[in-house]
Parts: sequence; C-alpha cells; structure tokens
Amino acid sequence: MSTKPTVLFVCVHNAGRSQMAAAFTAALSAGAVEVLSAGSEPSDRINPVAVAVMEEIGIDISANRPRILTTSAVQASDVVITMGCGDTCPVFPGKRYEDWELDDPAGRDIVTVRRIRDDIRTRVEALLAGILQDE
Repeated sequence: MSTKPTVLFVCVHNAGRSQMAAAFTAALSAGAVEVLSAGSEPSDRINPVAVAVMEEIGIDISANRPRILTTSAVQASDVVITMGCGDTCPVFPGKRYEDWELDDPAGRDIVTVRRIRDDIRTRVEALLAGILQDE
C-alpha cells in the first residue's frame, strides 16, 4: 500500500461527479494523493457535458471510463467520498467517509454542469487542505 493517502470518489454511474472530483484531486494534489473513482451502477461512458466543462478549464477526462465499485477499492482507500450512491458503498472501520450532496449532471445543461463542477472543485480544495495538512 502506498504511503500517499488514497481517496475514492463514488457516485451511481461514475460518469460525471466522481470523475470530475477524481480529476480535480489528481490535478490539484500534484500527485500527493492516490485517486480512485467508481460507480455502484457504472454507465457505459463519461457524460459528454462533464467532459466539456472540464476541458474548459484544461483538464481532460475524455479517455476515462466508468468503473464498477469494488470492495477492494474501498479497502484500499483512506477517504471515501460518496455522491448520491446511498447505502451501496461498503463501510469498513477506520476509513473516513463523507457524503457530498451534489446534483447529478446527467441530462443537465452546460451552465448547470459548470456550477456542479465549480462546487466539486471547492469541496476538493477543502478536502485536500485537510488531507495534506495531516501529512
């Protein structure tokens, strides 16, 4: 296991919110954090509007693919951030869990998805400030 903290982002389809959060975490931590993302019912592709709004700020998630949530991913993580997946995420003692209430970008217009993106960025910045301060 890595000495870096590992953060897992989980949403239902792993096509929007969790992908944006993972991308922000990877970019803003400059490699200081291992990042995973998964979905309880993964979609077959990333939300194209999420891809577009991330591209607007220079982060390319177009090659990402939704992944299924596994018990091993949760076990490997220090922090598990859920985003609307409810009780489908397994809970293990000693892990830090947070539930971020965020609108699902699926089927939303670009203005709404930009707002969701910016909300995610703010949350990731706060998360990283706490995680990296503990190092």
